[in-house]
Amino acid sequence: MSVLLLRLAGPLQSWGSSSRFARRGTEIAPTKSGVIGLLAAAKGIRRTEPLTELLGLDFGVRLDQPGQIVRDFQTARSLDGRRSAPLTYRFYLSDAAFLAAVGGERELLCGLAEALQRPRFPLYLGRRSCAPAGPVSLGLHEGTVDEALASWPWLAAEWYRRRAGRTVRLEIIRDARPGESATESLPDEPVSFDPAHRQHTWRLVTRGHADVTNDLAEPAGVAEHDPLRLLGG
Repeated sequence: MSVLLLRLAGPLQSWGSSSRFARRGTEIAPTKSGVIGLLAAAKGIRRTEPLTELLGLDFGVRLDQPGQIVRDFQTARSLDGRRSAPLTYRFYLSDAAFLAAVGGERELLCGLAEALQRPRFPLYLGRRSCAPAGPVSLGLHEGTVDEALASWPWLAAEWYRRRAGRTVRLEIIRDARPGESATESLPDEPVSFDPAHRQHTWRLVTRGHADVTNDLAEPAGVAEHDPLRLLGG
């Protein structure tokens, strides 16, 4: 199997799996439907077109820098100013970074990797207002989703890594294998993005972890706050 690795990082992200009406929530990590939507945008697949070639991909994500959940609320009025819409609450992940892995046939993933370099439609991290910080694709690699998520170097920001220990345990959320005990289920397996009849099925997921080495950890005995660092000392 081949694996396409993605770096999903930016000032804001929002990955909803059950948002409705005036409350638009976010999961703590990128959803499969959101990442499939990102890949479809790169390929130039419109919402009304079938997702046939993207269905059945293996998916997993590693929480390299979980970020913080922030809330925003919005109001809207009609053009003549006479009517106002209800307040809507929207939740985002701030300063988060994730490693996502998509597994499948090499030829298909190769085409997706090329599309990410020259996307047909703009790429965003769950919502249109959430642009990625830097290139998304980390390239195509041989192996499995599990192997890639366990072995790839930590993607957290330098300032975040300096606050962590020498060894860090990162959470992994991935598709449950056939016959494997699932941790939970989410309405997150996309079937159609057509606004007229959007469809998702239930996705079984399992949670695990990977231990990574942090080469930017403070040496033992060094104080967490060092004012001389600001002066280059």
